[in-house]
Amino acid sequence: MTPAIIMVAPNGARKTRRDHDSLPVSIADTVSEALLCFQAGASVLHGHVRGDSEEHVLDVGRYRELLAEMTLRVPQMLVQITTEAVGRYSPEEQVACVQALIPKMASVSLREITSDYQRNDYAADFFSWCLEAGVHIQHILYSSDDLQRFVELKDQGIIPASHRCMLFVLGRYREDFQSEPDDLAPFLAAELSGLDWFTCAFGSREQECVMAGINAGGHARVGFENNLYLPGGEVAANSAELVSSLARALQGAGRDLATSEEASQLLGIRSA
Repeated sequence: MTPAIIMVAPNGARKTRRDHDSLPVSIADTVSEALLCFQAGASVLHGHVRGDSEEHVLDVGRYRELLAEMTLRVPQMLVQITTEAVGRYSPEEQVACVQALIPKMASVSLREITSDYQRNDYAADFFSWCLEAGVHIQHILYSSDDLQRFVELKDQGIIPASHRCMLFVLGRYREDFQSEPDDLAPFLAAELSGLDWFTCAFGSREQECVMAGINAGGHARVGFENNLYLPGGEVAANSAELVSSLARALQGAGRDLATSEEASQLLGIRSA
């Protein structure tokens, strides 16, 4: 059985220390949390960087610092940068950030980079550049409609055939942002063979939701970006506790956790 990849998102774009006093906002704190998460079983960091007021930024200099610090302190862990717009960054600014950094991995909301599917040609040029530069793209999909668009754009050649990694986001459109395992069903109705997919889930049932995804053949992303609670309802001390809880559940179910080397091979991440 394929080992399960755990990706961790320890801060995200919107939460601050007002939400949890251990949420990492500085680069040093993010890297320290990444180390704890790696030791707990996560093999990939989904990295956000923050500005001086804890705000989400697509700042090339700060990202370079994050990547450099990760190389020094947690060299075995894969790092995926985010291009999340948060309503403040244009597709051009998202693309400029990736092209300046040329990271090994980046996440991109398909809806954002295409301007709600109105600029597919622009996205096609960017995806082609990523393919040539060796940047692994994970396509962020918020609904089964987004997944259908992903399939259509692949069929049209706008998304390269080799782009096979997706993240299914559960609970984004619920009023209370509380996802349920059944929210995964519309995604699973599609043909997913040959694709690498992860699940993340808003709300306190995060672990239950991502376990459903793993049991259906996917991988998981957990962390304070989407949820602060352990399965028993207690507030977690940090994202590493969420990773550790998931790792124990997987091991109890007889599932192996992917090492960073195994995750690189499974996802096709460039080696240098």
